[in-house]
Amino acid sequence: MPTRIAGNLRRLRAIRRMTQQKVADAAGISRIAYRDIENGKTADPRVTTLQKIADALQVGLQDLLAEAPRLTRVRFRAANRLSARQRAARDQLLVHIAFWLQDFNDLEDILGQRRPYAFAESLDRLRACRAGGDGAQQAAAMARELLQLGEEPIRDMPGLLESAGVKVRTLASDIKKFFGLSVAEHDGGPAVIVNVREDITVERRIFTAAHELGHLLLHPDAYDVDRVEENQDEEREADRFAGYFLMPDPAFEKEWDKAYGQPIVLRVLHVKRIFRVSYKTVLRRLVDRGDVGDHIWRWFAAEYRRQYGQSLGYKVEPLPLAESIEPSPLADPDFIEDRLHSLVRRAIDQGAISLSRGAEILGLSIEAMRERAASWEAAE
Repeated sequence: MPTRIAGNLRRLRAIRRMTQQKVADAAGISRIAYRDIENGKTADPRVTTLQKIADALQVGLQDLLAEAPRLTRVRFRAANRLSARQRAARDQLLVHIAFWLQDFNDLEDILGQRRPYAFAESLDRLRACRAGGDGAQQAAAMARELLQLGEEPIRDMPGLLESAGVKVRTLASDIKKFFGLSVAEHDGGPAVIVNVREDITVERRIFTAAHELGHLLLHPDAYDVDRVEENQDEEREADRFAGYFLMPDPAFEKEWDKAYGQPIVLRVLHVKRIFRVSYKTVLRRLVDRGDVGDHIWRWFAAEYRRQYGQSLGYKVEPLPLAESIEPSPLADPDFIEDRLHSLVRRAIDQGAISLSRGAEILGLSIEAMRERAASWEAAE
């Protein structure tokens, strides 16, 4: 029980964005007493004390005592071995995602607005693509066809996934080399979670979302929370799926040819902006097509530095998710999730949940939630 209470306190305090001292003051207890409860050192905290803490956090007593849901069908891999601190951060993140999915599904049920999974009836066909010569590319084309995208660029990747019945969550995590994860339908998904830490470019966030969709469609049997090491073949397949899902070859060829007379650097940046991808995705496509050799990586980095006076952090064989500066970048508003925010507003409008419950679901302080509600009224 102390461990369960401790985990809930850390989660709820983070949601409320309160320090230990602030919670202790609001509850009328010492910071040391609160700290010991949050760290699980108090074996049997008094109910009256817990009620005071719950009141300070603006939640019910049952929220402190509730057992956290556990995800089992998750793909959360790491290229490097995680430290003890990073493993703890991973576990806490999975608890956060489990509560988020629980809240999301509850809201959909309350409002009667569940969205069907657009790929549910086609998973066997999509998975069968792996047996072909270029299965990831074929699966990407089939996925676009199922979503009736044609050859048009994807303007809103989170919105597209949400319309297809995939839940999307953005969060900022400092776990090393963590860009995103996905949750299978069995655990309340399908869901894609994308790290939007400020040093991760928007292009990479978009690519990560497509990459995780690739895993959901191509590797459904690989969803196991206890598996933490990457399978390089599966990672390459998901990378390739993402590249062709975001930038189908016929459309790429059309846009590339239209800019035939432009300098190569400008041509690459022009095409990358159209498809909202990284410059590396464009260069990788040129190499895959045989239009250029591997020398293009070094040449492009040097030419960009000569023209713009900025280094791209060149790597000999950069992966689509490798760290670097992104030229001509997109901005934060180019990658935001909408659906959960919409569900929360509808539930508040209908009186199905309170404003404070909406704040908890969205991870906002009460003050921030009130400001948001005021902005809704101002826009009406």
